[in-house]
Amino acid sequence: MALQKLQFKPGVNRNITNYSNEGGWFECDKVRFLDGYPEKLKGWQKYTPQTITGTCRALFGWVSSFNDNFLALGTNNKVFIEVGENLNDVTPIRSTTSAGDVTFAASNGSSSIVATDSSHGAATGDFVTFSGAATLGGNITASVLNQNYQVTKINDNTFSFTAKNTSGEEVFATSSDSGNGGGSTVGSYEINAGNGTVKLGYGWNTSTWGRLAWGSGSLQPFVSPLTVWFFDNFDNDLIMNVNTDGKGAIYYWERGSTADPESVLETRAVLLASRSNASDVPSEVGQIMVSQTDRHLLAFGATPFGGGDFDPLLIRFANQNEPENFTPTSLTSAGFLRVSSGSRIVTAFRTRQEILVFTDMSLHTLQFLGTTDVFGLNELESNISISSARSVAGASNVTYWMGTDKFYVYDGRVNTLPCPLRDHVFKNINYNALQYVYAGTVESRNEIWWFYPSSSSEINDSYITYNYKDNIWFYGSLNRSAWLDANLRQYPQAVGENNLFDHEVTNDSDGSAMTSFITSSDFDIADGNKFTLVRRIIPDVDFTGSDADDPTVKLTVKPRNFPGNASRTNEADQRVIETDVNVYTEQVFMRARARQIGFKISSDNLGTTWKLGTPRLDGKPDGSR
Repeated sequence: MALQKLQFKPGVNRNITNYSNEGGWFECDKVRFLDGYPEKLKGWQKYTPQTITGTCRALFGWVSSFNDNFLALGTNNKVFIEVGENLNDVTPIRSTTSAGDVTFAASNGSSSIVATDSSHGAATGDFVTFSGAATLGGNITASVLNQNYQVTKINDNTFSFTAKNTSGEEVFATSSDSGNGGGSTVGSYEINAGNGTVKLGYGWNTSTWGRLAWGSGSLQPFVSPLTVWFFDNFDNDLIMNVNTDGKGAIYYWERGSTADPESVLETRAVLLASRSNASDVPSEVGQIMVSQTDRHLLAFGATPFGGGDFDPLLIRFANQNEPENFTPTSLTSAGFLRVSSGSRIVTAFRTRQEILVFTDMSLHTLQFLGTTDVFGLNELESNISISSARSVAGASNVTYWMGTDKFYVYDGRVNTLPCPLRDHVFKNINYNALQYVYAGTVESRNEIWWFYPSSSSEINDSYITYNYKDNIWFYGSLNRSAWLDANLRQYPQAVGENNLFDHEVTNDSDGSAMTSFITSSDFDIADGNKFTLVRRIIPDVDFTGSDADDPTVKLTVKPRNFPGNASRTNEADQRVIETDVNVYTEQVFMRARARQIGFKISSDNLGTTWKLGTPRLDGKPDGSR
């Protein structure tokens, strides 16, 4: 038999059986496709050594007129602005005490400090910064006390925190720590921390009235919402809102006019309503966005003009060039619109021509008209779903998003996006944690990425990727809670495991070896009707770009007699064959007798990258049974 080329269809398909997908790929991890051929993903490395407090679910980048390359990060606990590889805490302050309102008490041998403040208003997990405190007399010095702390235990008039030195190491009190911190201590309390993960409840008031026995909770859990941030820039400045339980306040961080922003980065964001000239700023909004071409600040979901309860379908917009002024008059362009369908606005997404407004069941387009109406709102589709506020991404003027059971695309019309991995994703996803889903792009590779939690996971541990240029899909495992493409920075950046990473930058996983593999579906040897004795494989693997001295991949061949029949490990002529392939490997000799064969390439070596070409297989007919 002549050498048989092993040419596989690009992309991965899990919607059909292994054998039905003959000539295609069936499983993979940390692999993408280039020109139809699989290759190992590029790796990642930490961008900054600082860890991120809380779970980050929002990244936003902008460049100021002073050429500051800012990155905003929003977690359930804090807001940071990164510049020059430093994370600067700009979390808004909820309240500040008068000097002496806070006192401290320490216990010998303990690192737990009790703070007394009759009006602290803090909850467990909140953060407070102390200043002006004096030493307690022993190890609990002024430098220990005058730091930012997370509250660990709450009582009516007191709360606790764990003492640390300026290096972050735990500090234990001595018997000499008998003071109370003096009469000059000031406590600055940050806005209340929120949920970093979804909380499930089955108790009272989680079921519909009369559905179950008196006092019974719901059979289906009530899912509490995450705390997430939305960001946008207004010129040099940053506007943001926190979304807790579907709504929250709007805040403003001002860049200032100094050439060096260092001193400004020590200041905190403030309520937009507290700024001069503020007028009728909604007290609660679902999401903010700046319509950059016409310079209007928009609020999607808002408290109405004149007061009242939060309306999850109301859109309000401020006066042009005045983000603090939401008062509609004949002299301003401020105003409001209301979405006509759905129960709430899930998210808004800005494209080149319009702003797309997603409710829980419909899609609308919001466009600047420049007339007395200012904005126009029209429904595009009435029967869609969307998995989360962060599940939308755009590339090449096309918008993609992940629904609750399928993928969608909008290019002027709304369509279902066919996906050969649909079953793999939606039969293995944690539906109680759909709020985690985060979409991002790698436009240099023509890719849309969705990170999501698998069915047994409490974090985003999986991804699915769509190459919109080649119309192919692939998938894998990776913990990322937020993503931002390399529009303003050299590399895409993402957050995972409380760290900010540069992606597409190395061959490894932050200095550790990255495991990658791709497995073909079974394919017939000859016509599959008779047995074939496979004698050798001539690999076609390119290691260009590897840092390793001897880059190597593992070649695995899995013979089968029938579709669904397990590959054997104990019979000499039908065993699974594994062998290393490196730059010097010309051919791999083997003995495999089968009707079908599965083919796998994998690597777990430091510094190795690879691209697969067109391997060839050598065999001869070996009869039938």
